[in-house]
Amino acid sequence: MKTIKNTSLAILILLILAQSIRPSKNTSNNKEKDIATLYAVPENVQQILTKACYDCHSNKTQYPWYASIQPLAWWLNDHVKDGKRHLNFNEFSGYRVAKQYKKLEECIEEVREGEMPLESYTFMHKNAVLTDVERAALFNWCNAVRDSIKARFPADSLVFKKK
Repeated sequence: MKTIKNTSLAILILLILAQSIRPSKNTSNNKEKDIATLYAVPENVQQILTKACYDCHSNKTQYPWYASIQPLAWWLNDHVKDGKRHLNFNEFSGYRVAKQYKKLEECIEEVREGEMPLESYTFMHKNAVLTDVERAALFNWCNAVRDSIKARFPADSLVFKKK
């Protein structure tokens, strides 16, 4: 019984100490390289991106109440960093044309297959669940932007070559 109490006390102390170690938050408002600086983003698509994508795929995350509690804050921080590593709409115009083209293709695929937004995200953020109409709007917009890229650039510049 004494071992259980000591273990519980040690875990409690570790959890309390962990509260003082906080990751930096993703709260920049820098949109100099935002996708909207290159491509028209209709209002309905902007609303979809804001509600379902931007918390993990932009420079400005709207943090929920539990984002200040460790170890959840660490998990969220890693999740946001990983999302931004894959795609950051606020940095999109800084991508090479081939990468822009490829990322839009990936968006289409993720939306079509229902992979985005992640179920782990929509579990707590029910408003981020996309309706069929929203999925179609996002799918159509991504396709239209890809078509505009394809029309403006030579085919060999659209081939994504990993470094």
